[in-house]
Amino acid sequence: MIQDNPALINAIRDRFAHVDSCPFQGERIFFENAGGALTLKSVAETSAFYAAIPDNPGRINPAGQGTQNVINKAKQDLAVFMNASSGQFFAGESGTELLFRLIRTACVNAPKGAKVIGSSIEHPATRSAARRWAGIAELDYVNVPHNDVTGMVTADDYTKLMTPDVAVATILHASPVTGMGMDVAAISAAIRAVSPDCMIIVDGIQHAAHGQLDLDAYNVDGYVISPYKVFSRHGYGMAWISERLSVLPHDMLIDAPATGWEFGTRDAGSFATVSDVVAYFDWLGGEVSDETEPRKRIEAAGRAIHAYETHLTNSMINGTGNLPGLREMEHVSILAGEDNPAREGLVSIVVQGRESADVVEILNQQGIRTHTRKADHYSGNVLTPLGLPDCIRISLCHYNTEQEVAKLLAAVKELAA
Repeated sequence: MIQDNPALINAIRDRFAHVDSCPFQGERIFFENAGGALTLKSVAETSAFYAAIPDNPGRINPAGQGTQNVINKAKQDLAVFMNASSGQFFAGESGTELLFRLIRTACVNAPKGAKVIGSSIEHPATRSAARRWAGIAELDYVNVPHNDVTGMVTADDYTKLMTPDVAVATILHASPVTGMGMDVAAISAAIRAVSPDCMIIVDGIQHAAHGQLDLDAYNVDGYVISPYKVFSRHGYGMAWISERLSVLPHDMLIDAPATGWEFGTRDAGSFATVSDVVAYFDWLGGEVSDETEPRKRIEAAGRAIHAYETHLTNSMINGTGNLPGLREMEHVSILAGEDNPAREGLVSIVVQGRESADVVEILNQQGIRTHTRKADHYSGNVLTPLGLPDCIRISLCHYNTEQEVAKLLAAVKELAA
């Protein structure tokens, strides 16, 4: 277990840039991981190396072939990391852009008069794309309401509204507002039980840093991540698509390969940093288990990350040392419940009598980085039904510590005054 091994926690933290200080602020605690996780030092070094190479990947010269090999290796690494035995990976502008592309393609190829189904818990990346392209393709959009109390949507919720004419479905793997993880495999199975050929596309952007990914188990057609939320850097997204989604008519150059989805010259550096991330998970799995196979080590790392982050969020909610937890503070309310086992490294709160933006600023002045979520086009689908104009999002990853949680609790406790 990570929490029982201080030397391992130190080794983990040593692999990340700016783990305890900001070049603009100085010393700080980073609880803004849902907005973008810390970056591996190896990623920064790799990015600098490839940024200086002028050659295009694939050209018939040593640099062109070398960078193409880097891209090919990254896709192989992703297949191990996400357990994908088929389909293809490709990069795009961002996770949001890729979700739009996948959903657009699925919608315009669906039968006229079919339906698109999605949930009110979803990030606007999928909800906006699904509703826009359902309208353009003359499909009916079906909204599955999430549970406001638990901050989740379940397979049963989908089943209640499923019909055989649903041709496209979207699923959110984890909410960046409530922090709750959804059972993608169960939801997918519920969809396919009624509409076996439905194209299912998953937003995995918030979930990816917090535990295992298992595409073979999900039985879906598209899965998208944003690498800057999984210890890499900004500037690109990464998608996986099934073989049957790959062959659908889609945006492409005239006479280009029928299953090609990438546009223009690839950034070898972005792919190389993906390999750095996968190597990190492999290293961590070797530290927390005796596994020798890469996939088994990655699975072990995912279990250890989930267990440790659960320990940290439980410490935040229930208290640590002699500090009371958030649930014991009368001036604090916790979104999606105090005892929710679906929580993935995120606790959103409101402080009675305080504007959330003011609380975030007070914490920031004490070197504790959190974030305000407002009832806007990003988070209104979750906050508005709760009657909340905003909340304070406290998001962590497995490189955070119980000592950092304690400092947060002490600061929030003082807000009662």
